Amino acid sequence: MSGADQELLSRAALNVFRLNGQFLSAAEELAKPAGLTAARWQVLGAVLREPLPVAGIARAMGITRQSVQRIADLLVDQGLAEYAPNPAHRRAKLVAPTEAGRAAIERIGPAHAELAARLAGALGAEGFAETVRVLERLSSTLDALGVAR
Repeated sequence: MSGADQELLSRAALNVFRLNGQFLSAAEELAKPAGLTAARWQVLGAVLREPLPVAGIARAMGITRQSVQRIADLLVDQGLAEYAPNPAHRRAKLVAPTEAGRAAIERIGPAHAELAARLAGALGAEGFAETVRVLERLSSTLDALGVAR
C-alpha cells in the first residue's frame, strides 16, 4: 500500500465515522416524535418487510447480535414488536413489528421524506444517487475483501 493509498483510506474512514455520527444524530431527531430511538427504529425497520431472527437483523445492520437482542426485547416490552415462531429454527424466534410498531414507523415518514428531499435538492438527484452507489460499492468491496464481518 502506498502512502497515498493509506491517506485515502484514512480520509475515507474518518469521513464515514463522521457521516455515521451525522446519520445517528439525524435518526434520533426523526425517531423522537414517534417515541423511538434511532436504534429502535433501525431494528423495527429491518423487520418491516418480513420477520427476521435476531442474528439476521444483526447481520443486515452490521451490529452485534447482543445489541439487537436487547433492543428487540425492549420493543417487545413496549408492544412495538413481537416474537414469532421460526419454522427454520425452533430456538431462534422471529422478530416482527406489531401494528403499534408499524404506526410508529409511519409517524417518521413525513420528516424522513422531507430530509430526503432536502438532500436531493442539495446534491441533485443524480448526485444523491451516485453518492449512494459509491457508499454501497465501498461496503460491498469491504465485505468481499473480508474486512467487514
